[in-house]
Amino acid sequence: MKLSIFLHALLLISLGLQAQNQDLEKVNSTVSKEQIQSHIYYLASDELQGRELGTPGIQMAADYIAGQFKKYGVQPLPGADTAYFQTVWVKKGSKPASFNLSINSELLPSRALALLSPANVEVNSSAIYLNYGTEDDYKGISVEGKIILVKSGLPDAGVSGSQFKQGLEKRALAQKHGALALIEYSAFNKDYWKSVNEYLNHEEMSLAMKGDEESNLPHIWINDQGNFFKEMTKGHILNVDLEISGISKSRISSYNVVGMVQGTDPVLKDEYIIYSAHYDHVGIGKPNAAMDSIYNGARDNAVGTVTVLSAAENIAKYPTRRSALFILFTGEEKGLLGSKWYVENPLIPLKQTVFCFNSDNASYNDTTKATIVGLERTTAARNIKQACSEAGLMAIDDPAPRQNLFDRSDNVHFAAKGVPAPTFSLGFTSFDAELFKYYHQVTDNPETLDYDYLTKFFRAYVLSCRMIANAVEKPFWIEGDKYHEAGLKLYGE
Repeated sequence: MKLSIFLHALLLISLGLQAQNQDLEKVNSTVSKEQIQSHIYYLASDELQGRELGTPGIQMAADYIAGQFKKYGVQPLPGADTAYFQTVWVKKGSKPASFNLSINSELLPSRALALLSPANVEVNSSAIYLNYGTEDDYKGISVEGKIILVKSGLPDAGVSGSQFKQGLEKRALAQKHGALALIEYSAFNKDYWKSVNEYLNHEEMSLAMKGDEESNLPHIWINDQGNFFKEMTKGHILNVDLEISGISKSRISSYNVVGMVQGTDPVLKDEYIIYSAHYDHVGIGKPNAAMDSIYNGARDNAVGTVTVLSAAENIAKYPTRRSALFILFTGEEKGLLGSKWYVENPLIPLKQTVFCFNSDNASYNDTTKATIVGLERTTAARNIKQACSEAGLMAIDDPAPRQNLFDRSDNVHFAAKGVPAPTFSLGFTSFDAELFKYYHQVTDNPETLDYDYLTKFFRAYVLSCRMIANAVEKPFWIEGDKYHEAGLKLYGE
């Protein structure tokens, strides 16, 4: 009896290893360095002009992706507006013709200002200092019709999170309390501030969702390197002259590119795994010393886009047990717009979506690794680690948890709904000069990439996809995770 059980166990192990070897062979047969280069050189070419939302370049990218889906045999989704396209409606606000801010009669230099939420306004008013602008900071103080000045971030330095996300929460509070405008200040890191300025030096865009109220609250960041606001206490009053003019608003459409491959298992085919990335970038900006002004976004996020295209080609040729849903999101650079639109208007019920395997990148500084933001937060970690190892890389988790990267890419909208959703990224171990050399810079061009490394990286992603999609048990959150309860609620478990 014991011998029979032992032999049966050996057989299962043997069959499992055989299946893994077959999957690796299937991956290697479709993922090649030459094809990766071909895709990236087109998507990150000057011809696409930086793939900014609302431009002909991003439509060219969308058409290219849809064309590849069709070529691979990926099927359009029933319910999509047209074959492979889900329309995303966006509100667009132009850059201001004029933007001036004076505090206590001192005009601040434009290089120290960034406009997060533009609105035409011309006002001379009192500004009230409210510490960090949290709900507690409003207690006992009326700010109706006044400007609020706050520190960026949160009082607890150990609290992780994006200053952008925290700023959105502060803006909502300011609006709730009837403020006229919100001004945040901080001594921002030089490289970070440069990235912020370039990121915000474009037209403002937001989703045109049903029932959304238009926000007319100006929101400004000040890079305060000179301790301009030192020694202030809560309730301190300053005089502010604020003038923002020339902003016009309109409504435009863009597209999520979507396709599917049905699974082979008669039961598991009703479970869908999303393979996602954003395909937009930041367009055209200020020229550098070489007079290059096109932000081609090879790393961010042509690499991510091609990661998903590689999975689409492979799974269309060799379908997995679970069904596959491929989504390339628009508008990530404008505030995760395409992914937000999708989770509010899903083409497959979210309850049937058991995993979202996102791919997003800034750059890399370690070609021996793949960095998976949220690696240890789901039960798929073992599959991802094994796949990376077989492809010749080491899988590591987020090396900078205080940056809260998990909540700063398209995956977060799925996570908030309860769908397990890590992000597969190029190998980085810290936010160093090598990352900022390319992140949102005109230097992020196809010829600067290591394609031998990328071949391993792409194979690691596609093999991970296959292993997760073919596993007997569906992936889920690790108990105790921030989104675990949302997952239980979504799937009724």
